[in-house]
Amino acid sequence: MTRLISGNHARLRSVVASLISHPPRVYVVKVLMIFRPLLLILALTLSVTTACGAKAGSGAVDYSVSAQKNYEKGLKQLDEKDWIAASKYFAFIKSRFPYSKYAVLAELRLADAEFGAEQYLEAIDSFRLFLKFHPTHEMVANGYVSFKIGDAYMRQLSGDFWLFPPSYEKDQSSTEDAANELKSFLDKYPDSPYRDKAKDILVKVGKRLADHEWYVARYYWDRGKPMGTVLRLRRLLERYRGVGYDVEALWLLGRAYVAVDMPDRARLSWQELVAKYPTSNRAGEAKDALGSLAPVKR
Repeated sequence: MTRLISGNHARLRSVVASLISHPPRVYVVKVLMIFRPLLLILALTLSVTTACGAKAGSGAVDYSVSAQKNYEKGLKQLDEKDWIAASKYFAFIKSRFPYSKYAVLAELRLADAEFGAEQYLEAIDSFRLFLKFHPTHEMVANGYVSFKIGDAYMRQLSGDFWLFPPSYEKDQSSTEDAANELKSFLDKYPDSPYRDKAKDILVKVGKRLADHEWYVARYYWDRGKPMGTVLRLRRLLERYRGVGYDVEALWLLGRAYVAVDMPDRARLSWQELVAKYPTSNRAGEAKDALGSLAPVKR
């Protein structure tokens, strides 16, 4: 670490001298680009050892004289989940070999290290910066960077813990961000090798959002607010079909339509239930409910 910091002192002095006449924004961005790898190493050193599920590793490094060798050592540490050591190698490359092709790759792998260490917000920021400054890079073109952004959004979502309300009762803004990123990835990269993984993650995200819609729909129903139930169930059925709520949602939607005096729409909901899910436990109830509705006016 000492060698890495001292190596940056000379670079910092030259950069500061050249930036005195530049706008403040340029100064800040360039200084951050120099010290971001160092800040990452410090953050990982403080947090990786206590991060749930993350392997700390020893953090020991043995630098080589070439950018390629250091890059290969960094990749090896990524494979071994020693995020601190990996970050040190990649930061060293950026410091000592700033014009090498491996310096660009090191930026990407620093983001991978943040991701591996479960520093997902930081990883999202780093992947976005890579996407912005290297839009033609092969790891951007094949969808890898965009996929990792969506994956990071998903992984940062909180899980359930018995002391706290279940996740479906909470605000779902972050879950919607994850869904939007993954959908954007699938739209932009139709040939990406990461599409199948993205689709699997998107199913999980959709289930989580559907859980929330069902919870809110039931909340309104139990409190005598059927129109709120109608709106939530329509949204659930429009966006999250096939995740496990279709039968119950159609059944309750029909009941909610009856409660707001919209029998024709109730009929359509129950007819769809009977037609698509004839063997479900609600099909018989839906048939009985259809029989109780007033005949359609001619």
